[in-house]
Parts: sequence; C-alpha cells; structure tokens
Amino acid sequence: MASSDTESNYAVFRECVSSVIIARSKQHKPSKTKRKASRIKAAKRKGNAESTDESSAPSTPAPAEEENPEELADFIDFIATEIFTALPEPLQSLSYSAIQHSPTLSTTYSIPLAHSTLESLSNPLPSTITDTLSTYTPDLEALSLLNKILTDYIPAVTRPPPVWASTRAEACEICERDWIPLSYHHLIPRGVHDKVIKKGWHDEWMLNNVAWLCRACHSFVHRMATNEELAREWFTVERILEREDVRDWARWVGRVRWKAR
Repeated sequence: MASSDTESNYAVFRECVSSVIIARSKQHKPSKTKRKASRIKAAKRKGNAESTDESSAPSTPAPAEEENPEELADFIDFIATEIFTALPEPLQSLSYSAIQHSPTLSTTYSIPLAHSTLESLSNPLPSTITDTLSTYTPDLEALSLLNKILTDYIPAVTRPPPVWASTRAEACEICERDWIPLSYHHLIPRGVHDKVIKKGWHDEWMLNNVAWLCRACHSFVHRMATNEELAREWFTVERILEREDVRDWARWVGRVRWKAR
C-alpha cells in the first residue's frame, strides 16, 4: 500500500469490512428485548397483574458472553488487510479518475459485480480468511463476505467529486480560523483552464475543485506562486500545506484576532 490513493482506499475498505462484521456479530441485537417489552406492556393494559409474574413472563435467555471490542477490532483489521492486499492493484487504487480513463475498469467493477468477477477476486484469498470467519460470522462464506464488502467499497471510492458549493468549510482550510468570512479559491485557477486541458495536466472534472479560504490566506496563496504553478504543482490543499512557508504563515495569521467592538 505505497500510494496515497491505495492507503486512503484501504481506510474505506476497512470501514466496509467493519460494517459487515459488526452487523453480524452477536452483540446489539434488540429484537428479543423489544418483543419482551411489548408483551409486558400488553399484559399491563389488560390489567392482569399475574401476567408479569415469572411464571407467565417470557423467559430471559442467559446472557451470551460479551464480545471484546478490542478483539473484534483486531479481527476486522486482520480480515480487511488479508483481503485488501490480495486484491488486484487496480481495485486497490480504484478512483473516479481511474474509471473515467478506463472503460474496462468501469465495466469490470460495475455494481452488481458479475459472478465470474467475484470468483476471480476470491480465488487468490488466503485460506486464513475462511478458517477465521467462523469466529464472528459462522454463517457467512468468504465469497458472500467479499461481495457485501465490494458492493459498499466500489461506489464509495468512485463517487464523482462534489459540486464546489457543497464543499463549503466552516473554517479557513489553511489557518483554520472559523470566525471570519470565507471565499472560494479555485485550486486550478480559471485563467489557465484552457491551457490545463490542452497540456493534459488534469482531467476536466478537476477544474472546479475549490478550497474555502479567508481573504488573507487567499491572497497569500496567489502571492506564493503564479497561476500556472498553482495549476501544475499546488492544486490541492494538502499539497499547499506541504510547504513550510505556508505552515509558518498559517501559524502566524491564525493568531490574528479582531478586537470585539
């Protein structure tokens, strides 16, 4: 898991594994409790006091041994790592950009997955997965587990970027001040959009990505580089924050507060 895309995708994948495993674990299954409560309420409405005695109340099963959350987390992490590292690299690093550039990827990993695709993905899985699934999910086979996980994972990592207005932050994405007005900064400046497409620096769908910045940080970003440099090198907030001069600026300007009137 060397690339940043793969690492971020693994975090999503692990959450998908967690969702399936936890939903099928022994804990937090309220159906019996709810049924018991409703029957007791019904008995009270009838005014039959004896109906709530031990002889007529529904029997309470002996509590199952509580699952250790730490052990469950370790199990989830183990299953996620074993499966993810056995998947093909294109699936590990799958993204919206990847499926836009590859019709083959888009077809292969469209949901629902073809049974043949599932089988080819499950064949390389280590036997340790099948051997350990019975711990928390005895009724779930590896193929079914993989299908449930990928049905959540693939749409999660291939969603198109949100419309810029819906990304509005509550604080400046550089200095983190949240008490001042923000404006949006085109991470790929509009003045060079035509050149960006002509030179093939970025895909068209990336052109309207924005960062929400205070006026001071917005001005600083445009002082630190030309529009072309911003488009080629500093086209994400994460990249901008890698610069030491930006981090120094953010620490300083973050201490600038207006006096109350």
